[in-house]
Amino acid sequence: MPNKISLKNDFPSIENSNQLYEKALNLIPSVTQTLAKGPTQWVKGIAPKYLLKGKGSHVWDVDGNEYIDYMMAVGPLSLGYAYDKVDEAIRKQLEDGITFSMMHPLEVEVAEMINKIIPNAEMIRYSKTGADVTSAAVRLARAYTGKNKILCCGYHGWHDWYIAVTSRNNGIPQAVQSISFTFNYNDIDSLKNSIDDDVAAVILEPVVFHEPKDNFLHKVAELCNEKNIVLIFDEMWTGFRMALGGAQEFFGITPDLATYSKAIANGMPISVLTGRKEIMQLANEDIFFFTTFGGEALSLAATKATIEELKQKDVPQFLFSQGKKLKDGYNNIAKSVGLNSTEAIGYNWRSMATFNEKFGDPLIQKSIMQQEMIKRGILWQGFFNMSFSHSDNDVEYTLQALEESMFVLKKAIDENKLNETLKGKPVEPVFRKVDNFNMKPVKK
Repeated sequence: MPNKISLKNDFPSIENSNQLYEKALNLIPSVTQTLAKGPTQWVKGIAPKYLLKGKGSHVWDVDGNEYIDYMMAVGPLSLGYAYDKVDEAIRKQLEDGITFSMMHPLEVEVAEMINKIIPNAEMIRYSKTGADVTSAAVRLARAYTGKNKILCCGYHGWHDWYIAVTSRNNGIPQAVQSISFTFNYNDIDSLKNSIDDDVAAVILEPVVFHEPKDNFLHKVAELCNEKNIVLIFDEMWTGFRMALGGAQEFFGITPDLATYSKAIANGMPISVLTGRKEIMQLANEDIFFFTTFGGEALSLAATKATIEELKQKDVPQFLFSQGKKLKDGYNNIAKSVGLNSTEAIGYNWRSMATFNEKFGDPLIQKSIMQQEMIKRGILWQGFFNMSFSHSDNDVEYTLQALEESMFVLKKAIDENKLNETLKGKPVEPVFRKVDNFNMKPVKK
């Protein structure tokens, strides 16, 4: 029988998952389209590899095992799986068509909505993935300033200008690698020391997990304004979650350009670029940024319905309150069981468990917690990515599962049996922080 969500489960049977995986090995490079969804981020041999369906905050794998999901498709499901109002909007639009030979009214309707919500959204453009719009923002910044270099902080997609600063930069010309650099979050001096006369843009995630300290974001904005550098907020995670208007609204900072995707359409593929008219209007004739599917109507219908729900239900506040129960609960449980190796950090709407290397390999510790949570019917990569569908019952059960899992980890640490306790292959490092972090241009 497939596992249900229960504290009495054995480890799930994943036979069908493994069969699909074996087929994928010879067909799909890396076997996944999204690194965070792939098998390297889950305990191999224990975790399922393929999910078949979802409803609300619950998912079912191809072997029929049920789980509470705290990844939520790596962020896009702000409302939850198969959310009725959004799905109804998609079905209604599907009756009329998906992609058309001319523009669709939803392009204007959704732009008007975004214009009223996002502080800097004087003009709006659509695309399909986050990498599309961050790259468009970089191109606009270069066109507007007449400069070339980009300073980045965070993760910004797969395109050349960003991947140039990572270890996976094979295939990227040296000329591109020579004009992309990084700086450290909450370290204004690392940014100041990286700026020269050829810096066109500073792009950063306003927050990932750590809070800005000592007015860091405001200082970044002031520095960019002083140096004639375009400031770009990558709000893939913060947009429509941290506040309806994202980090811009939350911190009271209006960047020149901003990019959005994950939470805006509850899983449908769309990304959004917003910005000051003076810069955005360069997309009229000065730069080229057009895609066949940019105005695809199903995603726009989903965006309209999602934004309406986010606003009417005050979803950001719900994410904050439910997430607080889990973040605070995680830390309280760790303290109560005497597990000193772990702590949940970050904002309530998206927190992350950290593991102290003084108590053993952090990836092994994380993997043990993950395997024990999976056994109890919870998909967990160390994150609590909250959605509107995470109910009080979900939270209460999750805290029970966390307590049992922490006891297993504590016993493994106390008995020095981390490797013996882990029943599969551990998770691998997440591709998030670039290898040569805080790379600086050579001063002329």
